[in-house]
Parts: sequence; C-alpha cells; structure tokens
Amino acid sequence: MTGTEDNRRKRFYQAASVSEPAGDPPHFRILLDGRGVRTPAKRQLAVPSRELAEALAGEWDAQVTHINPLSMLLTRLVNSALDGVTGREADVRASILAYAGSDLLCYLAPEPIELVEQQSKGWGAIHAWAKQEHGVELAQAVGVMPVTQDPAILAKLDAALGMVGPLALAGLHVMTALTGSLLLTFAVRESRISAEEAWSLAHIDEDYQVGRWGRDDAAATRRQQRWLEMSAAARLVAWAGNLG
Repeated sequence: MTGTEDNRRKRFYQAASVSEPAGDPPHFRILLDGRGVRTPAKRQLAVPSRELAEALAGEWDAQVTHINPLSMLLTRLVNSALDGVTGREADVRASILAYAGSDLLCYLAPEPIELVEQQSKGWGAIHAWAKQEHGVELAQAVGVMPVTQDPAILAKLDAALGMVGPLALAGLHVMTALTGSLLLTFAVRESRISAEEAWSLAHIDEDYQVGRWGRDDAAATRRQQRWLEMSAAARLVAWAGNLG
C-alpha cells in the first residue's frame, strides 16, 4: 500500500445503488448500503436523471480498498454543481460568458498556411453553424489582438445559458474552460459535434506542433487527464439536459 493510499478513506460500504425516484420533480439518490451519500457541504447527492445516478453509483462501486476522489470525475463535478453552482447560477454564467470575448475559435493563426487552413476549415464550420442556427456571429481576428464582441450577441448567449440548471451549467463551465471556447461547448451541447470532435478542434494548433516537433510525454499525459475531465463534463451535460 502506498503512502497516498494510506491517506485515503478506506472503502466502508459493500455496494452502491440508486434509489427509486422521489420528490417533485423526481430525483434519484446515490445510496451506499442503502444509505444516502452527501456532498462535502452535506447536501444529498441526488440528480434528476437515472442514467446519471447510475453512472455516479458506478464510480462508487469501482473503488477498491480505498476511495480515490481523483478517479471519480462525475461525482466531483456533481458535488461542485450542488455545492458551488446552485444559488450562484448568475455568477457561473458570467464566468462562462467571459470566454466569448476571447473564444479560441475567434483567433486564427497568421501562419503557417497549413495551420491556417486547418483552423479555417474546422473552426469556420462551427462559426457558420452558430450563425445559421442561432444568429450568433462572433467577431474574429488574425493573431492575438483582442476583439470586442457585440453586446447583443453576448446577451443571446447569456439567455441560452440561463435555460440550463446547475448540473448542466457546471459541466458547461468545465468544457468551456478546458477548450477555451464557448462556441465549441454550445456545439457539443446541441449535438452539432461530439465531445471528441470538440477536443480535436480545440487542439488544432497543439497537434500541428506535435506533427512538426514530436510529442512531449508529460504534455501528452496532462492532455489525457484533461480529456477525461472533458468527457465527464460532456456526459454530465447530456444526462442533466435542462433538468438539473
């Protein structure tokens, strides 16, 4: 047993399960040996989607001799939503919306031409979708000089964010922070692209550099961990929808 494991809480339960729906609207509680789990702030760990609840229970069941919170990405996200987003939705929306002013997809590289072409093709398709389907057209630039976005467009994005609950909002915040793009996050939420496609689009520049200079193993490890967080956030958004 490693020192890290010594500092973890030992698994104290036999089985994790999901309660029958209760409440109005109905929620599903996560149970350990029939007893409800609570968040760090002592709220009931309960969600409005059975699929999400089963995924959370699966994380608890996957723990072996000790509980490793770092391996429980969905549980950590839901805890953050219940303890840190509920009641602070306006602040979280503002934090997400701040990315629109510096959205990754709004800043094309000036060179080399191969990179510019990849960004123009991949990112251009998302810009076109956002404009056609939602009337959202963010200003773009070449290079890193900041651009100013139309307040009316930002208001439209804020209104869209206001339609989701704290669970989905927490997932959207993580996805936007990890990709640096509110547009990519919206495209995933509305099933225009998959989380995998969004991740690839967010790393066009990095992948181009890897293709030229080779892979850095430490950077690849960090990216893989960030992808796991991205994937968990996308699943949370899909399962929570407009319910939580």
